[in-house]
Amino acid sequence: MESNLFEFTSRRSPVISRYGIVAASQPLAVAAGLKVLSMGGNAADAAVATAAALAVTEPGSTGLGGDAFCLYYEASTRKVYALNGSGRAPAALTLERLEAEGFGQTLPRFHPYTITVPGACAAWCDTVERFGRLPLLKVLGPAVELAHEGFPVAPQTAYLWQRAATSQLASAVNGLELTLNGRGPRAGEIFRNPGLAQALTMIAIEGKDAFYRGAIAHAIVEVVREAGGCLTLEDLAAHESTWEEPISVTYHGVHFWECPPNGQGIAALLALNLLETYDLHRLDALSPERLHLLIEAMRLAFADARHYVADPVFARIPLEELLSKEYAGERRKLIDPARANPAVRHGVPFASSDTVYLAVVDAQGNACSFINSNYMGFGTGIVPRGWGFSLQNRGHNFSLIPGHPNQVAPFKRPYHTIIPAMATREEDNSLFACYGVMGGFMQPQGHLQVAVALVDDQLDPQAALDRPRFCIEPDESGSVVALEEGIPVKTMAALADRGHHVRPVSGVGRTLFGRGQVIYRDPEQGVLWAGSDPRADGCAMTLGSS
Repeated sequence: MESNLFEFTSRRSPVISRYGIVAASQPLAVAAGLKVLSMGGNAADAAVATAAALAVTEPGSTGLGGDAFCLYYEASTRKVYALNGSGRAPAALTLERLEAEGFGQTLPRFHPYTITVPGACAAWCDTVERFGRLPLLKVLGPAVELAHEGFPVAPQTAYLWQRAATSQLASAVNGLELTLNGRGPRAGEIFRNPGLAQALTMIAIEGKDAFYRGAIAHAIVEVVREAGGCLTLEDLAAHESTWEEPISVTYHGVHFWECPPNGQGIAALLALNLLETYDLHRLDALSPERLHLLIEAMRLAFADARHYVADPVFARIPLEELLSKEYAGERRKLIDPARANPAVRHGVPFASSDTVYLAVVDAQGNACSFINSNYMGFGTGIVPRGWGFSLQNRGHNFSLIPGHPNQVAPFKRPYHTIIPAMATREEDNSLFACYGVMGGFMQPQGHLQVAVALVDDQLDPQAALDRPRFCIEPDESGSVVALEEGIPVKTMAALADRGHHVRPVSGVGRTLFGRGQVIYRDPEQGVLWAGSDPRADGCAMTLGSS
């Protein structure tokens, strides 16, 4: 059966429950998370089960060859924890090496030098080890079953898979292993992945050493060497996730939390700080007046993020100053309510990833905001022979400009686009929402727009995700603003009159605007409300009882 994937002519109600909810971009992955909850697992167990199932059912967005980040809300302590599961550059990847080989300011998108150590496997294991209740064998069991028995491919996944089959998978070493005789599977067609089933089984039994030190590691190094890269067994064996202090700002009584750099979550927080003094709730949601303010705040936030976001082990990032209300007050002076600012630059604070995102809240109120990604679809498209997953190209986000904070260097983590989010109430630190919007540089923009919808407009999660979005396209000037079908034409024209270079987007182009999940907790009833993005194949589902 064929359908137009991007004509949103129907509506969804939010999913409401007392007993725990899983929301993700693939129903089969949601079912995997619910199965683990029903076995006695908590939000951490279910999130990893869902992430692993997504690695099977949506390999063009995520997998063992990618990275992951996690925010975990522990209900008993009302505290938010952050896990950085991103990988580092190989020891041999130096700026001098790249200069000698004639590269410019950035690496080519799918070059083997863009392969950083895949961090997802360690992130899964570390999340379960710290917060989970179940053994990995049970947590990864549903994903193993899906990979071994096969699954019917979902419509949007099939569309993107077919495109990748003619691009990086067609030319990458072993890339055709993730195709059906050179083509992407059709919607509803069964795809089996016995190599990935074997990899997941080994990890379930042996833990992360199976990936970073065993046969899988040897296969990764072998294929990277064959492709012309420089990743080694020593690079893989040295990898570890890091638990870090999350960063946050308050916005109208709500604490919004993000992982700290090297992720770009700070961009969403900077924009919220800038917007806090405006009465957005008095402006129509899709009016030019409101969208202009959001766009200008996001431009200023991106200017700072592009300049300051890097691996904090290698560069000083003035987080406290950047996130201060005083700094926001100074930067806010650059916003003209009537005109677009064509020359946004980063500020100087005064002293003092095609991706999958999933959300889980369990019956006890624990929440896991989890994001997993290859970047640019299948990443490099390079596949370790026989193991059923492709290797990411996160190193493409390194700068090759000498002295830049994000300059490529051995053992360094690159600027990372994937970001989970969490929100708690300022008055008592209770859970407000577990949420995220995936999609490269759209992600902080999606976080901002969903946050405003939830707080200023008090929309339910599904309505917040259904609302048409803008996207400042990844351009050094930040001058092009894509506007999704559903934003009134009069608003588009008025934004153009204000000096914005607008680009209306409809049809399949709507993938630009990301794919999100939201689970909100009602403070009075303790009831969970959830939504899943119509721009994806997924859904939010709940357990029937505890």
